[in-house]
Amino acid sequence: MLIDSHCHLDFPELSNDEAGVLARAQTAGIAGMLTIGTRLDQFDRVRAIAERHANVWCSVGVHPHEAKEEGQHAPDRLIAATRHPKVVGIGETGLDFYYEHSPREEQAESFRTHIAAARETGLPLIVHTRDADAETGDILEEEYAKGAFTGLIHCFSSGPAIARRALALGMYISISGIVTFKAADSLRAIVRDLPIDRLLVETDAPYLAPVPKRGRTNEPAFAAHTAAKVAELKDMGVGELEAATTENFFRLFTKAERSACV
Repeated sequence: MLIDSHCHLDFPELSNDEAGVLARAQTAGIAGMLTIGTRLDQFDRVRAIAERHANVWCSVGVHPHEAKEEGQHAPDRLIAATRHPKVVGIGETGLDFYYEHSPREEQAESFRTHIAAARETGLPLIVHTRDADAETGDILEEEYAKGAFTGLIHCFSSGPAIARRALALGMYISISGIVTFKAADSLRAIVRDLPIDRLLVETDAPYLAPVPKRGRTNEPAFAAHTAAKVAELKDMGVGELEAATTENFFRLFTKAERSACV
């Protein structure tokens, strides 16, 4: 079985066909999904999806794009949301200096607040980083020195330096459909060298549909194509890769119940 460790089932491209999306995922061998919170004012909708399906969990967080409007200055609201049994992670959070929809300093403050929530709750941190590798690494290391926390870099498309820094902190790396893209040779080279016991697979649906589904709305079922490419890069069978990444998911997201998987 395979777990889609990062998708957005509340986004309209997927929520308008919720039953169909989950049915196609089951047919494709996707045993569970983690749907990600990006805004606190929309979190109830994210949580409700997880409540409707035993094999769907959710996270709570504020995406760096939303830090200007919803950036957190204290971890209290995040921590309170984690009391729900289906909330298994903190984020997504981090830094995005590509679009800069929110000021950098507000992104950084919210990022550190999410780390505080992860540290306090023991739940893993889900990190988004784009065009901010050095700054992301600095914040992770500075905050880790204040107290340990777990987490992952999601939708990894960065350079080897941030991968090494994250791995050194005990974090995981999640691979999306980008690894299948024609121009992603540098990413594929990094994936070949990543330790198998730190890898997860995700879709980031509805975005970034992998080859051979490019141009379509991405959905959890398509995680199978990403898993096949990662297995090829790691020179291992697809079943072996699926088993390893599933084990990694439950080792990291300890609050998620394996018995709920279809």
